[in-house]
Amino acid sequence: MMSAAQSQTTLESKLETLQCHFTWDLDPSRSKLFRLRDNLEDMGTEEGNSWLGHIYNLRGFIQYKLGFKEDAQSLFSKAAEAFRQMRNADEGPWLVVNYGNLAWLHHHLGEQAESQAYLSKVDALINKYPSPCQDELHPEMCAEKAWTLMKFSAEQKQLAADYFEKAIRMQPGMVEWNTSHVIGLVGAFKHSETGLEADILEKMRLAKEQDTENLYLAALYLEKCAENGERIEDEARELARKVLRNPVSSSSGIKPLLWVYRRYVSIDEAIDLAEEALENHPDERYLKRCVTLCYKWKIYRDSRPKQSMIDRAISLLEDVISLYPHSSLVKKLDLANIYTKSNKDQAKAEQIYKELLNHQLLKSDVEPEDKQLIYNRYAKYLYFNRQDRKGSIKYHIKAVEIPHRSTVRDNSITTLRKNKDKSEMCREIEECLANL
Repeated sequence: MMSAAQSQTTLESKLETLQCHFTWDLDPSRSKLFRLRDNLEDMGTEEGNSWLGHIYNLRGFIQYKLGFKEDAQSLFSKAAEAFRQMRNADEGPWLVVNYGNLAWLHHHLGEQAESQAYLSKVDALINKYPSPCQDELHPEMCAEKAWTLMKFSAEQKQLAADYFEKAIRMQPGMVEWNTSHVIGLVGAFKHSETGLEADILEKMRLAKEQDTENLYLAALYLEKCAENGERIEDEARELARKVLRNPVSSSSGIKPLLWVYRRYVSIDEAIDLAEEALENHPDERYLKRCVTLCYKWKIYRDSRPKQSMIDRAISLLEDVISLYPHSSLVKKLDLANIYTKSNKDQAKAEQIYKELLNHQLLKSDVEPEDKQLIYNRYAKYLYFNRQDRKGSIKYHIKAVEIPHRSTVRDNSITTLRKNKDKSEMCREIEECLANL
């Protein structure tokens, strides 16, 4: 007869073999968890969303990681119900990941009998619904793992693509899997060599033909066509009407469409579109975020933006920051920059930067790239708005000294290289660059 300690060890060894969020090496900082939680909440919970079960599963795991275990259990239960409604069945292989999450959660809550019960449910599902390919995860598990990795980490988009390809190969005909796979490829190869562009464009065209109602994909496809020299203004305006009729969510397609407007139609029309959407849904925080993005583009581009526009942007940004209290760093930096364009309250820009430097950077769980971003933006503020070249170089050096590869760090490196022979801090710059 096994002792209690042996039973516990056996249970834990079984839990480790599960395929679920608790075993997929998802362990970011709290700041990244809050940011991802907000992104998932903005995806909405509309019935008919084919990824709703996956959304609830990931939200549940994030709430667990943040310490909200009761919320986690509630969200895992919502995930199971969403899967049942979408698949129109009480059980199936799509519940393996969900049951695995519940087995782990009950284990961490000290409820070992419940944990064992969910382990038994996982075993029963795997035996009843084996993978069509021996030694491969079931396609339902592959697809959920792919979707999760795609949302969780930009660095793992290639691995996500591999899992999507496995799922689609084993279980073709799942339109939403193919669409998400193609959207992931667009993000992964956004800055890749042009040799891949034609292949991705063709994949997008085929996915768009299969998933005609996916307006997010339609907006990305329009952008690719425009990049290839096609005139897309009329199609963009037609797509905008469809987006405005859809439920509000980050999956509706409005954000990628606003980027299309910015580059290929006009920023003024982008503002009008975003404001119209917000007027239709005045309480939607995601739309407020989209409107602030458009005003930022306009204010940064115009040499003398109107004060009324600056005031509108400041009001919306302050609102957005309050609605995203744990994931609004970029918006705070945008607000500081827009204050520098204002005819009044320019001192508030310095106040925002000082608060970020004095408080945000003291937290141990702040992402290295976030620290780099604060240093980089403050360096630019010192150079362009305070004419403090020595102080600007000092903060570019601070950004570079954080050993984390990022486009922000690369920007500071470029700035230092341009100034190494004409700055009074040339020795400090040389020492910094020598350590790269």
